[in-house]
Amino acid sequence: MRALLLCLLGLVTVTADFAFAQQKPQPKASQADLEGEIMCPVCSTTLDQSDSPIARRMKADIATRIAAGDSKKEIENALVAEFGQQILASPPKKGFNLLAWILPFVVLFGGALVLGLFAWRWSRSREPSPPAPRLSPALERRVDEELARFDEG
Repeated sequence: MRALLLCLLGLVTVTADFAFAQQKPQPKASQADLEGEIMCPVCSTTLDQSDSPIARRMKADIATRIAAGDSKKEIENALVAEFGQQILASPPKKGFNLLAWILPFVVLFGGALVLGLFAWRWSRSREPSPPAPRLSPALERRVDEELARFDEG
């Protein structure tokens, strides 16, 4: 009975999340945002850094679409349809492109783990240092006398 209630509660939660996600308004398109996220196909820089003829045409096209009321996603989709996926400054977070987002963190975590393992093994494999040799009583007495004379002078 308890498991059935938990499943039902999970189903209601997922359904509510899906319903709210469907109602979420599209982000308002901004010329500056889009120019920073779209690459110029000629010079391989973002549109806000490029002044090539095609970049100027793309900027004008973006401005026209914003004035027409297109959302940011609609504008990006139209540009991707025209120029291909490489027009986006950052790869989409789905499919094979997800590797570009996840792999740096995996490599960083793996490198830290390997470095920690090597440090741990290195600290465990060292032999303990031998104890310091004892001074003879005569030499110890002479060191004490010299230290006492040094403190006085």
